[in-house]
Amino acid sequence: MVGKLLVRGMLAGIAAGLLTFGFAKLVGEPQVDQAISFEEKLDAAKGEAPEPELVSRHTQAGLGLLTGVVTYGAAFGGLFALTFAYAYGRAGRLPARPLAAWLALAAFITLVIVPNVKYPANPPSVGDPGTISYRTGLFFLMIAISIATMVFSINVRRVLLAKLGQWNASIIAGLLFVAIIAAVQLGLPSINEVPAAFPAVVLWKFRAAAIGMQVIMWATIGLLFGAWVEHGERAEVSV
Repeated sequence: MVGKLLVRGMLAGIAAGLLTFGFAKLVGEPQVDQAISFEEKLDAAKGEAPEPELVSRHTQAGLGLLTGVVTYGAAFGGLFALTFAYAYGRAGRLPARPLAAWLALAAFITLVIVPNVKYPANPPSVGDPGTISYRTGLFFLMIAISIATMVFSINVRRVLLAKLGQWNASIIAGLLFVAIIAAVQLGLPSINEVPAAFPAVVLWKFRAAAIGMQVIMWATIGLLFGAWVEHGERAEVSV
């Protein structure tokens, strides 16, 4: 059973990766090109020679991007399937499709929205190369805290269910999640390394495209995986 779910999750992730690649090519890559152009003009103004490309821009925006998003989709699709396998039957009486949709929404909030509110994605030429490790560490720390807070809030909801009912328990758990995350984000250091002359429109469009890619990724994984599991259950019943 778990093996079938894992395969379906990875296939859903691959499909999500292909859709995300198409979106990234149409919406995200033009912003990357503009950011690179800004960086090249800035270097030229300083009299600095452009750094040699280890990987051509054509490869980065084509095969490299495709490989990255499809691998990302397959990996997280598999993890999603394993999480679904654990939750199925333990999360009340939710059928496969709505459970998958709720899990995808929770993953999107936990892994994408929360860390990006504090540390949003930056295009090329934005950020000090000397602080890459520091910024990366803070980003993944925010993800780890977000996951732990989500698990804690879900457990609190489970404890409160018998006393307060589903609606009130869910509201309290949601408010608890928001309060903890807000306190953590206020406590963690802020990072702003955007050059003063960097085009604000390019920065906004790049970050919107980055979030859009994740919306497509997680929506496709959740909806497609849930539909496949539900179809598989119906096929087994009809046999």
